[in-house]
Amino acid sequence: MTQPTPKTGPLRDPIEALVSCADAAVLAMIVGVEGPSYRPVGAAMTVFADGSRTGTLSSGCVEADIARHAMETLAAGTPRIIRYGRGSPFMDIQLPCGGGLDILLLPEPDRAVLARAAECRAERRVCVLETDTLSGAMRLVERGETGRDGALFRARYTPPLRFLIFGKGPEASTFAALVQSAGYPNMLLSPDEETLEIGRAAGCETRHLVRQTFPGDLAVDPWTAIVLFFHDHDWEPPLLHGALETPAFYIGSQGSQRARDARHMMLAAMGAAPEAIARLKGPIGLVPSARDAGTLAVSVLAEVLDEAMRTQT
Repeated sequence: MTQPTPKTGPLRDPIEALVSCADAAVLAMIVGVEGPSYRPVGAAMTVFADGSRTGTLSSGCVEADIARHAMETLAAGTPRIIRYGRGSPFMDIQLPCGGGLDILLLPEPDRAVLARAAECRAERRVCVLETDTLSGAMRLVERGETGRDGALFRARYTPPLRFLIFGKGPEASTFAALVQSAGYPNMLLSPDEETLEIGRAAGCETRHLVRQTFPGDLAVDPWTAIVLFFHDHDWEPPLLHGALETPAFYIGSQGSQRARDARHMMLAAMGAAPEAIARLKGPIGLVPSARDAGTLAVSVLAEVLDEAMRTQT
């Protein structure tokens, strides 16, 4: 029998959790930051009437107190902004980072609007959620950046990073399992059934590759990373040629500098433009010459996340 999806969990999206559950709830959002902060402006947490919650707004130092205030807000039925850290009236609660957080508590937020926001994220579209901090009224607007504008607060949500992992062997399956465990959407594509079996056991979405061509139905967007782990480099040029025609923010392939140079020559012979070839990362990973699958996986994931921080903020 299929088990119901729990309303809370460490990797559960707070907005999706709220939309999918009929229980009374409070949406807590960071609407202001002073100094350093563990979580960014716009980060959210959902607190349900039974005290359970999903999402985090700090390193764990204020969530329990937020939940307490959320219950008071739910009973009162009106939004409220509370402050923690620097300048807070709650002197007994300290933020280790030394900064300040303004948290908006929204009792029973508009689930219809939040459902549309969740749909945008599921469809990998940017959405901007605008909230009146005084009345709690919410709507989606076409444009805007995250931040406060008088009584209005806007949160711009972009699609989560997504990984398309091509390859064969332990490097591909280990990287896919690491990405899956971190909660990122991903797909493992391989001509090797054993590699796919390991990926499926880790919970990854998989696809069997039967041709040395880049699948045209992957809907690659600017929040997608494409990573190749092949020892048989015959698979690489046609896959990379197709990948370089997509807007993926990161495209990389395993191998030495010699393998990279040969790869570039083959791509040029296939008609790839020099500026397209220049997008290709390799050798991949922040740790030079990683010699085991686990170290390589962590090294490559760190490089992808670093690229995302530099190009998407």
